[in-house]
Amino acid sequence: MTTNTNTTTNTTPVQGRAPRLEFAKSSPKAFRALVAFDAAAREGLDPALVELIQIRASHLNHCAYCLHMHTNDARKAGESEDRLHMVAVWREARHFFTEREQAALALTEAMTLVADAGVPDDVYAQAASHFEERELAQVLALICTINTWNRVALSTGKVAGTDER
Repeated sequence: MTTNTNTTTNTTPVQGRAPRLEFAKSSPKAFRALVAFDAAAREGLDPALVELIQIRASHLNHCAYCLHMHTNDARKAGESEDRLHMVAVWREARHFFTEREQAALALTEAMTLVADAGVPDDVYAQAASHFEERELAQVLALICTINTWNRVALSTGKVAGTDER
């Protein structure tokens, strides 16, 4: 068994595990690049749509840290509790979401679970019918960034409710 001797670790153990590294401090260049990619991805997109995408990917990835952060951000931006509660079951509660949002949520699911079935042509076509080419590229990039953030948070043991926002 190896011991982590890194001095830049989180101070709060996660579910009995030893503290893990702080990604931003341990790899500042990679962290800044991811922050820049995230900012570029969301540029020009409706903030409500951005949060819905980030919330759904975080559900699928079981990332409590990001889910907590993005549901709080959505509330601060004026998102309703009803819609926030329905994101996980959006297919059964379609009337809460526009067709455009539904297309983005379907694409989010396909890209997040890409290893299961790829991105089906019908899912991509539906998204392409609701977004202009530039917007669709932004949505694709945003889905990539939230999946990356989820993986960083999960692998570094980030704890829900400890973000500094």
